[in-house]
Amino acid sequence: MTRLSVNINKVALIRNSRGSNLPDLRQFAMDCEEFGAEGITVHPRPDQRHIRYDDIPILKSVVNTEFNIEGYPNEDFMALMKESCPDQCTLVPDPPGVLTSNEGWKIKENHGFLSEIVSELQSYGSRVSLFIDPDPERVYEAKKLGADRVEIYTGSYATKFNQDREEAIKSHVETSRAARDLKVGLNAGHDLNLENLKFYKENTINLLEVSIGHALISDALYFGIQNAIQMYKNLLR
Repeated sequence: MTRLSVNINKVALIRNSRGSNLPDLRQFAMDCEEFGAEGITVHPRPDQRHIRYDDIPILKSVVNTEFNIEGYPNEDFMALMKESCPDQCTLVPDPPGVLTSNEGWKIKENHGFLSEIVSELQSYGSRVSLFIDPDPERVYEAKKLGADRVEIYTGSYATKFNQDREEAIKSHVETSRAARDLKVGLNAGHDLNLENLKFYKENTINLLEVSIGHALISDALYFGIQNAIQMYKNLLR
């Protein structure tokens, strides 16, 4: 069964908009786990517009499933990883001012840099996943680096889903097959939702984990967070 990791960035964004502790991010993460989430994901950015660096030790102390921290491995981020040692670190190639993560690593061009980063993170005891575009070659490059997993960027799939779902999923199926053959763990994330998730799960191979935040938190406005988590989990069964 594919695990559901709930990204709580948007919850932190709401909290920060009023300068108080409402909603309480710590309690929300604990409740997500109570309601069935199999992981909690955060993506602290340099401007700390949602998840703040000081949120990390608090969340680390209460998350009992799997704590996944995403981000670009600059000096501050790596210091945070050394201190927090999350279960999984997902490396994302987003520059400081970007609104959201919308492309994967160009691994070959960044091989030396990433190789050192992957080794360092693994020495902290964290599993390392690389955010990639849906391309079998990227899995091969990630394998050469020694990464434990790859996370396929699914934004392009979500954009094309309603136009031609078979064409939209094609490169993702090929990438998942490469991950299986190379024995690289497979995650996926970005713009997956109640409409497109089931088809993605049914057609990719050995999908271990999906990280979903924006759509799930948006659905929770209508259905409640407990119901939303169960709705997403039902699609992954």
